[in-house]
Amino acid sequence: MKRDFRYAFNALQKIGCPVWTWAYDDENFNISAEDNDPTVWADYWMRDRDDWLFGVNPMVTQILDKYGLHAEWVNPGYLSVYK
Repeated sequence: MKRDFRYAFNALQKIGCPVWTWAYDDENFNISAEDNDPTVWADYWMRDRDDWLFGVNPMVTQILDKYGLHAEWVNPGYLSVYK
């Protein structure tokens, strides 16, 4: 995993955000939208809150922005992070 991805991955993991990588893909990482207890990290259906961008917790968005990354929904269960 490249440095900016690794730093973002570690920062998200440190705040308790459920992140993981696939064994065959070390280019990016994923964020679970299913492990939301007690903190909601991402919710595909939560689109009406002013402080959330596309159903992603602002703490996640801030960390990704810091490293020049963004998350995109793969399906309602998880997001993938890209440059």
